[in-house]
Amino acid sequence: MTQLTQLIKSSIAGDRISQGKLYELFAPTMFTVCLRYSKNREEAEDLVQEGFIRMFKSLQQYRWEGAFEGWVKKIMVNNALQKFRNKSQLHAVVDIEDIHFELTDSENIIAQLGTKELLKMVQALPPSYQMVFNLYVFEGMKHKEISALLGIAEGTSKSNLSGARVLLQKAVTQSTLVAKQNLNCL
Repeated sequence: MTQLTQLIKSSIAGDRISQGKLYELFAPTMFTVCLRYSKNREEAEDLVQEGFIRMFKSLQQYRWEGAFEGWVKKIMVNNALQKFRNKSQLHAVVDIEDIHFELTDSENIIAQLGTKELLKMVQALPPSYQMVFNLYVFEGMKHKEISALLGIAEGTSKSNLSGARVLLQKAVTQSTLVAKQNLNCL
C-alpha cells in the first residue's frame, strides 16, 4: 500500500494527522488552481479552505479510479465555479473598451513577463471571461461542456473566450509598451 493510499484511508477513518498531511501535500498545487479562479490571493486562500472542507466531507466517495490529485482538483474547480454561480457574475455584459489593467513594474516587463504576470492578467478578467477562459484553456473543456457546467449558451461560452483573449492580448500589449517606455527612460 502506498503512502498516499494509507493517508487517504486514514483520513476517511477520521485521523486528523493524516488529514493534515493530505492537506500539506496538495494545498500548494490546489492554491495555484484556485488562484486562476479568483481575483486575488485572499480569495484563492478562501477557495482552497472551502475546497478542502468539501473534499474531506466527501472523501469516502473517492472511487480509487484515476489520480487522487485530479479528483481533488475537480472539487476545487467545482467549488470555485459554485462560488461564482452564487454571485450571479457569469452573465455580466462587459464592454471591452472599458476594461483597464493596472500595470506596476518599472523594471523590464518583457523579460519578467512570466507566470505571475500572466496570472494577474487572467485574474483581472471579468468573472464570466475568467471562468470560461480557465475551463477552456486549463481544464481542456469544450464549449459544449462549459455551457452545460455554467448554465450558459454555447455561443456565450465562445464569445466569452474570445473576449478574454482580446483583453489578455491588450494587457500583454500594454505591458510590453510600459516595458519599452521604462527601457527608454534609462
